[in-house]
Amino acid sequence: MSTEPDRSPESHSHGGARHTHAHGHTSHAHDFSVPELPTSVDIFDTILRDGSQQEGLSLTVDDKLRVAEQLDHLGVTFIEGGWPGANPKDVEFFARAAKELQLHTATLVAFGSTRRPGVRPEDDAVLSNLIAAGAPVACIVAKAWDRHVAEALRTSLDEAVAMVRDSVQYLRAHDLRVFLDAEHFFDGYRRNPDFALSVLAVAEEAGAEALVLCDTNGGSLPDDVGQAVADVRERTNTQLGIHCHNDAGCAVANSLVAVQAGVTQVQGCVNGYGERAGNTDLSAIIPNLSLKLNIRTLPPGRMERLTPVAHHIAEVVNIAPNPQQPYVGNSVFAHKGGLHASAVARSADLYEHVEPNSIGNGTRVVVSEMAGRSTLAMKAAELGLELDGEVLGRVLDELKRLEHEGYHFEVADGSLELLLRRATGWLADYFTVESFRVITDHGEREDGAPGGPPGVTTEATVKLHVGTERIVATAEGNGPVNALDAALRAAIGSKYPVLSTIHLTDYRVRVLDTGKGTGAITRVLVDTTDGERTWTTIGVSENIIEASWQALYDSVVFGLLHGD
Repeated sequence: MSTEPDRSPESHSHGGARHTHAHGHTSHAHDFSVPELPTSVDIFDTILRDGSQQEGLSLTVDDKLRVAEQLDHLGVTFIEGGWPGANPKDVEFFARAAKELQLHTATLVAFGSTRRPGVRPEDDAVLSNLIAAGAPVACIVAKAWDRHVAEALRTSLDEAVAMVRDSVQYLRAHDLRVFLDAEHFFDGYRRNPDFALSVLAVAEEAGAEALVLCDTNGGSLPDDVGQAVADVRERTNTQLGIHCHNDAGCAVANSLVAVQAGVTQVQGCVNGYGERAGNTDLSAIIPNLSLKLNIRTLPPGRMERLTPVAHHIAEVVNIAPNPQQPYVGNSVFAHKGGLHASAVARSADLYEHVEPNSIGNGTRVVVSEMAGRSTLAMKAAELGLELDGEVLGRVLDELKRLEHEGYHFEVADGSLELLLRRATGWLADYFTVESFRVITDHGEREDGAPGGPPGVTTEATVKLHVGTERIVATAEGNGPVNALDAALRAAIGSKYPVLSTIHLTDYRVRVLDTGKGTGAITRVLVDTTDGERTWTTIGVSENIIEASWQALYDSVVFGLLHGD
């Protein structure tokens, strides 16, 4: 576990000193005083604590260690590991982190709260657990809204202030760096600014290194945040932080405005995870600060890791990445319309606000029935294919015909590539299918016991040729698609060992014309990965088994093509 990384002289310092600044900021749309922009901002990720409160997100200790490694690889300044003592998982995490987690850029933070009302710091279990966790920084939460003090803590405002003072002093006496999360600060500041400011003042006097202003309910708007931060900035020399939730859709905007008003620590989560609407999306705020405002957020050379890290973390937490997520989404630099695509071919910045490679993303040309020849030509060039005008015309006609039938190539990159390659005369000669058959038996339970669902077995047989050899293979599976996949692998797996690295990861079916009932046309999409890349293939038919086979066949052929 690392300690605080070295900082260059021009970066901001801690311990009560004002941050140095790079340049003035002369024009703004707000009515509050805007200081000079800082040269750098600390990035504080709380996926392992606040982000884990998102509905449906659950991390094992191993998962938490892997996410922490990725955050350190990205280069964030602080990683909040959890609340030691709150549950066995966080206790185990901090114990293992001390032995297993090698941080090179980030500093580990333990989260907790102030002492309880009427309890001495030395008798408070939360403070003891923070000390025992072994993290060099403790971030403690304190109520900054008088209503919460009265209704949640059920104590006096004087006692709430004393709780902050005693807790910060106690942790500092045990050589911990202390950040104070002023919970519900903006709500409290609007209703009782004297109390909200007194919480910050006593924390600063007691030795807190950073005062973090929290929009806990996520309902504040940028002008309100900017004005409040500016007011606080005039009253303190201690580093200010911002912690926003996205309930009003303003978390990133509020964090930006807070930095412009004097904040130099931004808390949030990569991919914006968190309870309710989530926390500030660090995947967006980091490039906004660095690429738009020239404020350093990551060590040099790390910005290109943003997209890969965001996607890697999404895999660990088992939440599908949002393709429209700003900066790091798969679709945010994808161009579908012919006019857009041709314009980007001439000058990328006509439709791209930043260079995609700067944040580890990339430009994609998405082909659909809206495509023109220039779009197809760009896509072919992207794949290293040379298609003349006549061939492009034929492909475009074929594409429009197939999409009219229900194909959707903009979401099926694998099938699109195979379509373009076949237009050049390329043949997928790995194997030739003679026929396939699927049988589903629906009968008594296999154990013969009465009651309960009947037993269902599915068997598939494929007959195909590899070169001059005819192969027949049969396999059982969990449903027809799984059985077909198993039979195909049984038939050609020994011929193509690379097939063992190719796995189907998702299977989706959409009924295109619901008015025809069970006779409707279905569209099947199959996602496949080889561990390094992921591709999608498509099949369309009135017969769902045939549609599934089309998508399965293309997925295997694509994998064999790129696995050679």
